[in-house]
Amino acid sequence: MRALTWHGKYDVRVETMPDPQIVNPRDAIIQVTSTAICGSDLHLFDGVIPGMQAGDILGHEFMGRVVDVGPGSTLKVGQRVVVPFTISCGACFFCQRAQFSACDNSNPADKQDPTEAMFGHAAAGLFGYSHLTGGYPGGQAEYVRVPFSDVGPIVIPEGMDDDEVLFLSDILPTGWMAADNADIEPDDTVVVWGCGPVGLFAIQAARLMGAARVIAIDHYPNRLVLARRMGAEVIDFKQTSVLEAIMEMTGGIGADAVIDAVGMEAHGFALDTVMDNIKQAVGIGVDSGHALREALMAVRKGGRVSIPGVYGGFMDKFPLGALMQKGLQLRTGQTHVQAYTHDLLRRIQEGELDTTFMISHRLPLEDAAKGYDGFRWNQNDWTKVVLKT
Repeated sequence: MRALTWHGKYDVRVETMPDPQIVNPRDAIIQVTSTAICGSDLHLFDGVIPGMQAGDILGHEFMGRVVDVGPGSTLKVGQRVVVPFTISCGACFFCQRAQFSACDNSNPADKQDPTEAMFGHAAAGLFGYSHLTGGYPGGQAEYVRVPFSDVGPIVIPEGMDDDEVLFLSDILPTGWMAADNADIEPDDTVVVWGCGPVGLFAIQAARLMGAARVIAIDHYPNRLVLARRMGAEVIDFKQTSVLEAIMEMTGGIGADAVIDAVGMEAHGFALDTVMDNIKQAVGIGVDSGHALREALMAVRKGGRVSIPGVYGGFMDKFPLGALMQKGLQLRTGQTHVQAYTHDLLRRIQEGELDTTFMISHRLPLEDAAKGYDGFRWNQNDWTKVVLKT
């Protein structure tokens, strides 16, 4: 089969790889019809996520048609399915509490030690996202093996286009969970840092959950246009002091809830960002956390902080005093995708959620490397890339 493989920083290649096979009874083999490049994939492309090996198959946002199943799978050959990026067993302590991204069994035992040392507990398995999370081949390929296929994939009715449902794999439930974690109440002012795909879906979700105002922060003109279409007021951080603007817009109170949809590679020319970026470049591995620092300063006393943005290591200059002194609530984590997919599919079917507005480019899988370059270096025009096999 053809698949996109990682070979180092800024080096991804479409190559011929062995076809996946059924390994465990609960496995299924999916013939991929659509797969997307996620902002989290750019962390791999940039070389800031450890645990990658040359030849690893990338991709964790994908869907397709079932072509083979093990005897323990509940799927049937021929069904169309969207596959969550989080791999979950469905039976462990965490899965039983619908905390699917904290699964204890999906990351193989021989790969758990590094994340257990880093985080205190082992991470769960993820598709196409380094050997720290299981080393599972990803979905930017013609075929993919799906473990625990009786737990993860959601069957899609015939007649729905791939583009309508593909983002159920990650960014739609991630944006939804980001807003859900913010405990949005009527009359709330919610501020979202980052108008990439997750940030845009978080804006959409916050509006649907009843936020009175949503303020979106970015600097790419096209992303700010999309945020306005979602009903947000916008701040261009290159043109305006973000903290001053938020205080002025909220009468000096601050935001009721803030959502950091930027994560570990914040960009810009603020002094802390420049220092963090230099440390990343020389291999110290510190997360660039300007957006999170700013969010903690901008939220009101007693406010809520939601962090869907990916962080992988350690952060300097963390305003822990602001977190404590202001009495803030903080919620974060990889998305519990399986907890949200059925409700979100219903909302798509009923026309409540638009999932296609951000797609800017559709490319064949063979042009995946071009897609990564465009998405990385021209984020104003390349808002979301969908690859077709």
